[in-house]
Amino acid sequence: MAARISLTLDATDARVLAAFWKTALGYIDEPPPPPSATREEGPAQYELPEDDVPEDGAWLCDPDGVGPYLSILTVPEPKTAKNRLHIDIRVPGRGSPDERWARIRAEAARLVRAGGTVLVEVDHQHVVMADPEGNEFCVAAASA
Repeated sequence: MAARISLTLDATDARVLAAFWKTALGYIDEPPPPPSATREEGPAQYELPEDDVPEDGAWLCDPDGVGPYLSILTVPEPKTAKNRLHIDIRVPGRGSPDERWARIRAEAARLVRAGGTVLVEVDHQHVVMADPEGNEFCVAAASA
């Protein structure tokens, strides 16, 4: 059996970053772990420090259960360097290279409206972007 993975992003504002990634990936808030009915109930059972509260993060999941979980945790320090790991958003659809490139650019434009920034366009290949806190990711065509 293959392992399921969860990706974690550090943030200065987890709520803003969560809103962006929900828009970018079509993700939803992850339900609280059983037997908790709410996110707030979970930490209480582990006796976490007072400064480690649910408001300090956001937990997202793919509503279809296919993609990895995404945890976004508030940390005190800002991002200082280029990511060593980044997310690739793959735009589906077939067609000519020009048609695929048009879909990639349309997706990049949608993500700019959601708060992202275009860093570099590699013509007919991919678009390098940054989320609202500067985490790099790419928008590219899905495999044919």
